[in-house]
Amino acid sequence: MLSKIFTTVALAASLVSAQTFTECDPTKRDGCPNPKAVGSKVVDIDFRKGANSFFKLADGTSLDYDKSLGAVFSIKSEGNAPTIMSSKYIFFGQVDVTVRAARGVGVVTSFVLQSDDLDEIDWEWLGGDAVQVQTNYFSKGCTEVYDRGGFSPVADPINQFHTYTIKWTKDQLDWIIDGAVVRTLKNTGVEGCSGFPQSPMQIKLGTWVAGNPDAPPGTIEWAGGLTNFADAPFDGYYQSLRIQDYMGGNGAKEATEYQYSDRTGKWQSIKVVNNGEEADTSSSSSSTTSKATSTSKSASSSVTTLATVSSSASHSSSNHTTAASTTPTGTTGNQASATGTATQTMSTGAAPTMAGNMAAVGAAALFGYLVL
Repeated sequence: MLSKIFTTVALAASLVSAQTFTECDPTKRDGCPNPKAVGSKVVDIDFRKGANSFFKLADGTSLDYDKSLGAVFSIKSEGNAPTIMSSKYIFFGQVDVTVRAARGVGVVTSFVLQSDDLDEIDWEWLGGDAVQVQTNYFSKGCTEVYDRGGFSPVADPINQFHTYTIKWTKDQLDWIIDGAVVRTLKNTGVEGCSGFPQSPMQIKLGTWVAGNPDAPPGTIEWAGGLTNFADAPFDGYYQSLRIQDYMGGNGAKEATEYQYSDRTGKWQSIKVVNNGEEADTSSSSSSTTSKATSTSKSASSSVTTLATVSSSASHSSSNHTTAASTTPTGTTGNQASATGTATQTMSTGAAPTMAGNMAAVGAAALFGYLVL
């Protein structure tokens, strides 16, 4: 979902639909810096108390803080796309975000996990949809198909705060609303576009405009239509979040960074590093298909990504009841659902990735135009 809005965007009028962005993809080149780890300490952030140094502001981002609503992500005019990103990564873990989405047709509110090798896990809210939220995931930046998105019902996400959770282990990924699992993805070992996100991930939060007249028709359709800036400002509110790093999930007691040992991007190949040493995982009781743990000092690290959220081309506004567990129709074989009463709908038209959208939004923020 979020992308290169947080770094300098190359000034090019042909910024067309850039895909997911990463400054250094460790599956394609050597020498990439190791992602810094959140580590064993749980991070609790309450934006009602003001800014927090755990997050970095994207270029052009300015936030206000409300004592009851939290961080205010405000879009006042075309080109605004307030975005923040965490300074550290989780390697599997749980992130709970309490948020109220921005209103406005064509306006998108995003909570994304993204890795340096472009694994990604997303929540996205459309400002013209008051009955549901979109979930999505990507493996290694693959955007050949857009069949992994789905929608889950939620009560008035634009006017009410809800807590949205990503719980992510090497075996399973759960999307959770107010404590109820609404979608589950199993790690079945499938690779390619439907592969399981498994590398260390950064947390990104933001709001941006997809309903821009310069956007492709599919983007505008997915977003619900063109944004009317006469109705601005469009404000999204991030109240609080809680971050837990599982540090690879193999018993590591601490982590300072994560190291890709090869170019596969598989969690088994990612080492948990603690102050320059591979973390001790001798207390690990979990074994995995590919044995990457040892009683000396090796640790399997999970790979998480945080950025490109591809969107299904159009969303369904069919009847939804409670936020029961759901599964999108037409999902791939490695995607298992939790049982539930509501049917999660998913469209399969070509739509931009979040990263692609945000790369263009980054240019908008810096240069005052939007090219998708």
